[in-house]
Amino acid sequence: MDKLTTDVLVIGGGPAGVITAISTKNTYPNKRVMLVRRDARVAVPCGIPYMFGTLASAEDNLMGDAPLKAKNVEIKVGIVVAVDQARKQALLESGEEIAFEKLVLATGSKPIIPKPFRTPLKGVYAVYKDFEYLVEMRKRIQEARHVVIIGGGFIGVELADEINKMGDKVVTLTEMTDHILQQSFDEEFCQRAEEVLRSDGVQLRTGVKVAGLGGKERVEYVELEGGEKLPADAVVLSIGARPTTDLAEKMGLQIAEFGGIKVDEFMRTSHPDIFAVGDCAEKRCFFSRKHIPIMLASTATAEARSAGSNIYSVKSLEMNKGTIGVYSTRVNGLSLGTAGLTESKALAEGFDIVTGISDGIDKHPGTLPNKSKVHVKLLFSRFSGTLLGGQVYGGDSVGELINTIALAIQNKMSMVDLDTIQFGTHPLLTAAPTTYPLIVCASDALQKVYVPN
Repeated sequence: MDKLTTDVLVIGGGPAGVITAISTKNTYPNKRVMLVRRDARVAVPCGIPYMFGTLASAEDNLMGDAPLKAKNVEIKVGIVVAVDQARKQALLESGEEIAFEKLVLATGSKPIIPKPFRTPLKGVYAVYKDFEYLVEMRKRIQEARHVVIIGGGFIGVELADEINKMGDKVVTLTEMTDHILQQSFDEEFCQRAEEVLRSDGVQLRTGVKVAGLGGKERVEYVELEGGEKLPADAVVLSIGARPTTDLAEKMGLQIAEFGGIKVDEFMRTSHPDIFAVGDCAEKRCFFSRKHIPIMLASTATAEARSAGSNIYSVKSLEMNKGTIGVYSTRVNGLSLGTAGLTESKALAEGFDIVTGISDGIDKHPGTLPNKSKVHVKLLFSRFSGTLLGGQVYGGDSVGELINTIALAIQNKMSMVDLDTIQFGTHPLLTAAPTTYPLIVCASDALQKVYVPN
């Protein structure tokens, strides 16, 4: 076979791989870039839950190749099974070899499947990012009457909401902690999400572990600790994911203590010409620099832009300063967003904090049609006033409001900065200038700090 050659080889066709390839071409247009991916068709990761309800067909959730083709990125479908670091050559399962100057690993993550759920029973699914697998999974769940989802994080909650939209189903969501979404939100936000799920008929079992699955050839029930058996024609495992580091380990790259390929602030691995981005790379907290198991497409693409820009020469403004963790979701019409530390996590880390709270409407006047209530909670360091985190629930404005909060966190804005922020408003688009939620929160926190009880 002929040996292929490129300047930059990107392994992985998800958001991290795609944006690394594009960013590299933007910064170094004369360099050849090749992206190798396992599958001809690639699902949009964040859109996977919506393949089961909102989207008319699975094909509506495909990532297109137009952005890559527009930048003349070569796409190769195949599986890289080995990399010779000394010779700078990658070996594909097909026997082909690809020579490169720089290598980027964007190998993503894979579902966590604990031992009790590793079963030959049919009808048990994990949330793989394999498009053909998802098409088959969607078909089988459409045929099911009783669907049990194990794991109440973002994907589990969104799947419960979406599968419930298919109609004529009994959908049950189980979560071992006291509340769904508990890893990302404080209790009052979790409870609000639970209320709207239950109001639409989704059954919740929280604060209880799943003991195992049962059935003959197909799954028939999910057994909870304590003996309760939930009828199940289909079971979805949404327990979490772990970095896919098999190739990196085979290459001898350094792996972080708690998982993920070890990288520096510029996404370089222990080999100077090899980078890692996205779910496969370790994540360090923006505040504590401790390892955190955050896997988000938005985080992955930020890392990808840094890697693509720095791959031949360091550009200090593009360095990764740590992972903030910015999430948003929508459950039965309720939007929720979170960024940075929650109150429970901040207290666990030993921060002395003060909170600001705001309740308002996302349009003004409040008599306008289609307005939504918006509840905002911001956390500040009591001593320095620095913004540490924020959470929001309400209508569609939540998505961009939490992004604004994340930007403020990244720029280490204080409660005084937010109290005096300059902003634009419009009756149909935002809250009133007199009650803008971020300012109300900042003012509330300032009052708690400076006004004696």
